[in-house]
Amino acid sequence: MSQTLVQNYLHLVFSTKRRELWFKDEIVLRRLHAYLVGACDHLECPTSQVGGVADHVHILCNLSKNIALKKLVQEVKIESSKWLKREFDGFSGFSWQERYGAFSISPSHFQPTKQYIMGQVEHHRLVPFQDELRRLLSLYGLSYDERYVWD
Repeated sequence: MSQTLVQNYLHLVFSTKRRELWFKDEIVLRRLHAYLVGACDHLECPTSQVGGVADHVHILCNLSKNIALKKLVQEVKIESSKWLKREFDGFSGFSWQERYGAFSISPSHFQPTKQYIMGQVEHHRLVPFQDELRRLLSLYGLSYDERYVWD
């Protein structure tokens, strides 16, 4: 094959440190989501949807052939953390949770995942983040240790 062809849809989920409610302000949350789109796009990982609530974010993107998953998440967290601290008063103590969830999405599940991420505010009126993550981990057949998921 004379060219490299890659289609890796990813659903990324990560939380603020200790799931602290840093993004209660709707303006901060919207600007953060826009920043995350730009950060992923800058790393050649086109973003289809970003969503989330006061303590976590979801990103639906296409993982580039030019970057490892770990590097993508690391760069997005580092750059967005620096940006938040620069852009908003009161964010000097902000940090993201060290760990993250990354789930591959088949093309047939792309639109439902996008809709799910778009509906995060409504979803979390009923379901806490911990229950949501447990459901995702179960859905994807991932075993985990509760002691290490919630840092």
